[in-house]
Amino acid sequence: MLNNRLSLLLVTALAPAIWGTTYLVTTELLPPGRPLLAAVIRALPAGLLLVALTRRLPSGGWWWRSLVLGTLNIGAFLALLFVAAYRLPGGVAATLGALQPLLVAGLSTGLLGERLTRRTVLAGAAGVAGVSLLVLRSDARLDALGVAAAAGGAVVMAIGVVLSKRWTSPAPLLATTGWQLVAGGLVLVPVALAVEGPPPAVLSGANLAGYGYLALIGAALSYSLWFRGIRALSPTHVTFLGLLSPVVATLLGWLVLGQRLTAWQLLGAAIVLAAVVFAQRRALGRTEADKYQPLTTAHRATDSEMV
Repeated sequence: MLNNRLSLLLVTALAPAIWGTTYLVTTELLPPGRPLLAAVIRALPAGLLLVALTRRLPSGGWWWRSLVLGTLNIGAFLALLFVAAYRLPGGVAATLGALQPLLVAGLSTGLLGERLTRRTVLAGAAGVAGVSLLVLRSDARLDALGVAAAAGGAVVMAIGVVLSKRWTSPAPLLATTGWQLVAGGLVLVPVALAVEGPPPAVLSGANLAGYGYLALIGAALSYSLWFRGIRALSPTHVTFLGLLSPVVATLLGWLVLGQRLTAWQLLGAAIVLAAVVFAQRRALGRTEADKYQPLTTAHRATDSEMV
């Protein structure tokens, strides 16, 4: 049981680690000034691919549930992230996004009946502090609309994470992931056209490689791993793993782009990693009775659907 939980956490952690590569791919491979186009190409083709592979469409109430979850987890979240990125320094947006574990913990208390523990609150506060040290700059300026967008993005994705746990689909994991990606991508299409206009007429090989990476790795693979973790584990424990994304982004900026790391950033990264580990201690703990309990249905289902 312990090894199974640990493996689930480690595999789920790959998702935010992959999302941490998005900044590097966007700046180095994609055409400038087209973040919403990148979001559409990241979500919609990946979703259509997963639906085609599984040959499974929603049924009954899962048509509207897929639309709601896809809008919250992908469509609305990425649109709000776009607004925040344009109106705020990246460090401010990332710091506000780090509030998500605390938001998920609070929502899980009301919607899932989970207990809000002191460990979760302390780990959440440490995560926000660590991310702020990692990415926040002293000359950062605030913009009311940008702050509202960044906070709104954290809220909508927190709601999406909790509802993804509350609404467990009977369909295979890859199918439900595909439904959400398609829904989120379709929500983003009119927004991208209104804000950025039609796609560029010509794309370079580097552009195509970047878009392909975002669709296959940054969406199809990563979201499958993310939703697999949510199915099998507490959404509060899973969402703490999202704090790894700015750590990976900062590390890649240092390794690939030659950006300088300060002592404060190193301290921030250490605090973030400590907060993630501290938050998972309860998830990895087990009682004597746990040793004799079989895996839950959710665990068995997700093991058979490993990406």
